Amino acid sequence: MTENSSPGPRPLLHMDGIRKTFGPVVALDGVDLTVGRNEVHGLLGGNGAGKTTLMNVLYGLYRADEGIVTLDGQEVVIRDPRDAISHGIGMVHQNFLQVDTYSVTENIVLGTELPSWPSMDLKGQAERIAELSTRFGLSVDPLATVADLSVGLRQRVEILKALYRGAKVLVLDEPTTNLTPQEVDSLFGSLRAIVDEGMSVVFITHKIRETMAVCDTLTVMRDGRRVGTVARRGTTPTELAGLMVGDDAMVRRVTEVVTAGMAAPVGRGPTVDAYAAGDAPERVVVSGLLAHNDHGVPAADVSLSVRGGEIVGIAGVAGNGQVELAEALAGVRPTAAGSMSLDGRDLAGSPTATWLDGGVAYVPEDRHRDGILPSESIVENLVLGAQRGRRFRSGPFLDWRRARQHAESSIRAFSIKAPSASTPAAQLSGGNIQRIILARAFSHEPGFLILHNPTRGLDIPSTQFVYDRTRAAAASGTAVLLISEDLDELTNLCDRILVVYSGRIVGERRRGEYDQYELGHLMAGLEESA
Repeated sequence: MTENSSPGPRPLLHMDGIRKTFGPVVALDGVDLTVGRNEVHGLLGGNGAGKTTLMNVLYGLYRADEGIVTLDGQEVVIRDPRDAISHGIGMVHQNFLQVDTYSVTENIVLGTELPSWPSMDLKGQAERIAELSTRFGLSVDPLATVADLSVGLRQRVEILKALYRGAKVLVLDEPTTNLTPQEVDSLFGSLRAIVDEGMSVVFITHKIRETMAVCDTLTVMRDGRRVGTVARRGTTPTELAGLMVGDDAMVRRVTEVVTAGMAAPVGRGPTVDAYAAGDAPERVVVSGLLAHNDHGVPAADVSLSVRGGEIVGIAGVAGNGQVELAEALAGVRPTAAGSMSLDGRDLAGSPTATWLDGGVAYVPEDRHRDGILPSESIVENLVLGAQRGRRFRSGPFLDWRRARQHAESSIRAFSIKAPSASTPAAQLSGGNIQRIILARAFSHEPGFLILHNPTRGLDIPSTQFVYDRTRAAAASGTAVLLISEDLDELTNLCDRILVVYSGRIVGERRRGEYDQYELGHLMAGLEESA
């Protein structure tokens, strides 16, 4: 791997010595970034590396404390997004800023000057958008209502919005998170068309596979610093992981995460012999379970089963009932119909405490909102849900000595970085909060473990840690349900994958039958399989 230091032609964008602090926290520490012309430049790093913060400075959402931005050879001052747009900088965020009731054209032209004002005749603008759509392979109907579009099409609207406004530098923040494999391929094709016409793209990601597939140059960030810039053709996934993690010994332990999706799915490691022989009993049986969303609309209607020692995956594009399904199976969302039994005991309709006492453990998608009590200590968070059981009680009272011993043991076993067991959870990093939630779930030896996007936002070592613990739980006989929007994660870990679309299971595939493109078709609702 070699540092990309050739002089070459004048770069399109250069950020020099960018520093940004939030109170005592140094988010960016003198970061340099050079983006050449006609290139897709990958900005790679783990959660909290500073990637998005750096691009938010470029786009004017943050003001840098120090540093200079040069665009096309000229120093520019960017005070806000309006300045950024005027200089030809566009940014597509993970959460789209769109008006659902407006058309594609209305969303794209919103905030721009309209020659036809005040008539609001947008025919010319729609024709311009249709031309851009065709030219860059971003097919979308200019007259469609945004509320009716899929996540992938909504993303195309945001990219077209930047192109319509004359972007020379297009920043995409984790753009593949909620896309099917087919949509990812289409996006990558559009990015090549964009750079072929003289623009450049900054592609923010934490996935090494994606950078190796689409980027020309890669800049790796860690802890708010730039640790290297390399040409894609002059590096390897393992070398990139070394830059991201900064520890060669750790890289050897996280090879699975680094190479996810680059080859055939890896093996599960140790499994329960009975399950391997196909003889393990069904510990979890779900039949016709119906759950409504927060507006009272049916959102999940499923039947499934999970054997002891089995990891079953739920694949689907976000918003297809996964949240409602997870909460219904965990007993924290009421069910309107159906049953869910664990080891022959039907839990549907019972209080949440009954589900917990019955052996159900749940790692929610939103760890901050649903997973912890932020103002309470690590001790209190680790016994949460089990405080009524004999394990932590002395008569009618909680046995704090026993609870603290359990917490200190969990801190060691799950490598939770904290000053002490008395530290409030809110003072910990996202990765350490996730480890608390995992420790609470795993340590109660559940019969049924539900994991919803358990590695989202985690760095490489923490992701590998989750994988290892998940496999260990299955090896002990736990029935595991893994709900994830990351197909690489599902194909690596799961014995079976069920695909959910519009709240229903539309297909099932077993290990050895996984084809990500076929799964992508099912996720998009393009075909249905018995």
